[in-house]
Amino acid sequence: MKKITLLLLLVLSQSIFAQTKLTETQKLAATCKVWGYLKYYHPKVADGSKNWDNQLFDVLGKVEQANTKEEFSLVLENWIDSLGEVNEIAPIILPKEIDFFDKNFDLSWINNNKLFSATLSKKLKFIENNRFQGEQNYVGQHKAENIFIKNENYSGFQFNNKKTTILALFTYWNLIEYFFPYKYLMDQKWDTTLDEMLPVFIEVKNEDAFFTVMQKLTVKLNDTHGVFYNNTKTHRYFLPVNCKIIDYKIIVTEILADSLAKADDIKIGDVITKVNDKTIKEIIIENRDLINGSNEAAYLENLLLPTLTGFTENIKLEFFKDGKYITKIINRYDYDVSHSNKHKKTIKKEKFKILENNIGYVDMGTLTVKDVPDMIESLKLAKAIVFDMRNYPQGTYLHISNFLNSKEKDFAIFTIPVLNYPGRFKWSRLYMCGSENINNYKGKVVVLLNEKSVSHSEFSAMCFQTADNTTIVGSQTAGADGNISLFDPIKDLLTAFSGLGVYYPDRRETQRIGIIPDIEVKPTTLGIQQGKDEVLDRALQFIEIGK
Repeated sequence: MKKITLLLLLVLSQSIFAQTKLTETQKLAATCKVWGYLKYYHPKVADGSKNWDNQLFDVLGKVEQANTKEEFSLVLENWIDSLGEVNEIAPIILPKEIDFFDKNFDLSWINNNKLFSATLSKKLKFIENNRFQGEQNYVGQHKAENIFIKNENYSGFQFNNKKTTILALFTYWNLIEYFFPYKYLMDQKWDTTLDEMLPVFIEVKNEDAFFTVMQKLTVKLNDTHGVFYNNTKTHRYFLPVNCKIIDYKIIVTEILADSLAKADDIKIGDVITKVNDKTIKEIIIENRDLINGSNEAAYLENLLLPTLTGFTENIKLEFFKDGKYITKIINRYDYDVSHSNKHKKTIKKEKFKILENNIGYVDMGTLTVKDVPDMIESLKLAKAIVFDMRNYPQGTYLHISNFLNSKEKDFAIFTIPVLNYPGRFKWSRLYMCGSENINNYKGKVVVLLNEKSVSHSEFSAMCFQTADNTTIVGSQTAGADGNISLFDPIKDLLTAFSGLGVYYPDRRETQRIGIIPDIEVKPTTLGIQQGKDEVLDRALQFIEIGK
């Protein structure tokens, strides 16, 4: 009986030990959160008085040796104690006039009793209540109030060093954790992404592998602004055409260099069915974790560049022409050569003009502020004006809205990161456009949008929607509004993300959704082959018949 009892106790003790033994991913994920939290919250860390990167390197070895929750917690407690005493201050009273936006804010991990001892959780909570209230050492705010990064310099970054690649992940993950306004809109929880990416970052052995895992990490933001560039590989070769993906095929939509396209017998409306022996559907599927995009329309648009450009001077394409499939090796060129049509001085794109039936048309991608008075004078008697924003406008929206609107109106509100309470955001004041103007434009206003409409284009469209008689025609926009925050502490590597949350005045979201058209219309392969602009045609039809 004694032997049985001892055996049961042994089995029970082993079972308890197995339950409390922490995995490497559990320990590193928790260390990441504590390291980032202390970086922005601890009064003797957030002030920049510590070499915080070296502090991480020092503690990682101790974390690796810890096996149980108790051992792990003791490592972190001793580390926190070594930073110096946190003075208890008077309760931090949050200003009543601040309207907080807290969908991103979550410090509940502090009380995770599966990872942290009660003592450690208490220390972390005490730091929150007595958090740093001075000027943050590692982040600041632009005039527009999105963040910029300070005092981060990884000039000696080693791509084959486990500690430095962990540092890169920890730094980026915490930037997003505390300062990305749309964290709550990601497809996957940011905590889950950390757990998934940790083993991948640990296995990085060279610069190319690091570039790939950073790409995969930024794609998890589901943010069209959430890009990652490797500036050491900037010399790409281009096809002399622009294209669009329709129904799992790539359609040529524009010729950018007449002679080059003619040499390879490429025409507008040509249908590309394979690229380097892969179908377009295969390319779409296999790149989902490498190409960013707030929504499907943005993803497909962003997929075109890496699919059709490259670091070699030719590409293998399969075309469907005249009822049969033809495979050809097509030449690619330096950008200035492949886009020579855009550089010809004889080609001048009209910034605004009068179409048939007294309808005005404005190319918002080329119209500048200084052009607005002439545009207004030329188009003020038109029965309708089409503002084409399937491009990137030039900061003209406020000037034009004074012409379109009969009075000043709210059109947007932001969420702004709060630096003295990291992770929290606050609602901004309402942004206004238009002015009191009894002589405002009285005709129909039509705005054309598509997946190329991103950020400032979407913001401009929100402004134009306040006009008295506006209709949006086109398709889903890129779904990434707001200023961009850049981060480039590693030489030749640059990443960015949306820095402000942008909403309608009633606080409806624009991120990932984009600007929803009143009349949805997308180009078709047949329409492109026939030389039609089906979006503009539909807008003109609406102007004439009212539906």
